[in-house]
Amino acid sequence: MKKILVILFASILAVGCDKSNQAETYDNLQSFTHLEKVTNAGFSVERLAVLDSFINAKIEDGTLPHMVTFIARKGQVVHHKSFGEMAPEKSMTNDAIFRIASQTKAIVTVGLMKLYERGYFLLDDPVSKYIPSFANPEILLEYSEKDSSNTSEPAKGEITIQHLLTHTAGIPYGHPLYLQQNVPMLNTLENVTLADVIRGVGDLPIMHEPGEQFTYGINTDILGYLIEVLSGQPLDDYLLEEIFVPLGMQDTYFYLPEDKKERLVTLYTKPSADSALKISEHPSNSVYPIEGAKTYFSGGAGLVGTIQDYGRFCQMLINGGEFNGSRILAPKTIEMMTRNQIGDLEVWDRKNKFGLGFEIMTEAGVQELPGSVSAFKWGGAYATDYFIDPQEDLIFLFYTNIHPFHYYDELFSRCRILTYAAMVSQNNF
Repeated sequence: MKKILVILFASILAVGCDKSNQAETYDNLQSFTHLEKVTNAGFSVERLAVLDSFINAKIEDGTLPHMVTFIARKGQVVHHKSFGEMAPEKSMTNDAIFRIASQTKAIVTVGLMKLYERGYFLLDDPVSKYIPSFANPEILLEYSEKDSSNTSEPAKGEITIQHLLTHTAGIPYGHPLYLQQNVPMLNTLENVTLADVIRGVGDLPIMHEPGEQFTYGINTDILGYLIEVLSGQPLDDYLLEEIFVPLGMQDTYFYLPEDKKERLVTLYTKPSADSALKISEHPSNSVYPIEGAKTYFSGGAGLVGTIQDYGRFCQMLINGGEFNGSRILAPKTIEMMTRNQIGDLEVWDRKNKFGLGFEIMTEAGVQELPGSVSAFKWGGAYATDYFIDPQEDLIFLFYTNIHPFHYYDELFSRCRILTYAAMVSQNNF
């Protein structure tokens, strides 16, 4: 299978990349076809080759259909490769477009925080101040799967914007009561809008008192609608103007234009170790960005894009809010977003915390996997993942598209280990 190696241009020889040159570095990725000067970024060519071997082995044994990688340090891209086939008998390319699902959340969160910086709201504002249906929330006590009947009681407090940003509002993913009300899990082909869906979500009971538990759910879809309410713009237009154009993210969309749909990778499925890797037949997951009504802008799971586009977004975050000559957020806002915002609560069983849109690594959370305390990350349900380590000035992303995928957590854990294992100089060179 054809493998395309795309790496850093040779003129970057000095230690550390001036931020004014980072956008040029990213722009010129396609001009370079061999691994060069990675030692200037503290990486070992030989050790990066182990990562290549690992990915190729997983493609050969039928675990993976394809993958694209992106690793950058101090603004220098040291590993950007494609493996496998984007579709049967069609070689993968570095500019392939992937469904990024929950990686949408970080982008929408940044979009909302731009409005925060402009004084549009406070984090402890009740959501009902802007979306009235969220007033006087009820907590679900009992639910009957037989007839969908339920009982609830009034919550003691209101849901705040901060609760939504930290997934502590008690609003879930995939609860039967929500599915019954046609709240999309990831996407929809139906002719509905954020306004149609989110106003109705406000009438549904929540799972617990706001702020008392970490409950991962459609919170960021609600925030996407909040952006529409506050800005007066559709979410897609707002993100285009405020984030995608300034950062040079030219291939990121909710729904692909006609001239780019051929670059969308095929979605596969492999729900168990014993199941064969095969093309997904899910009625919407595989086709939503190119078919259907194209009216629902899922703030929590709807974007598709290239790995290089998201690399630009990650570089902006690690730069303290600036990239491509554009200031997206202030450094102190990024600092606040990547600080523990959930107190003694934890993200599931990972021993980590959650900020505003990101999982935050703790000392306990990096005991079994390499990484720095306060590094931050998240991933997407279709099997995409990113990791941002400010202490090492390091970002890395690994993209494939498989859903469901039994090997998801182990795959990205191994990729993370191999990335840090290839980095042979710490951030003191």
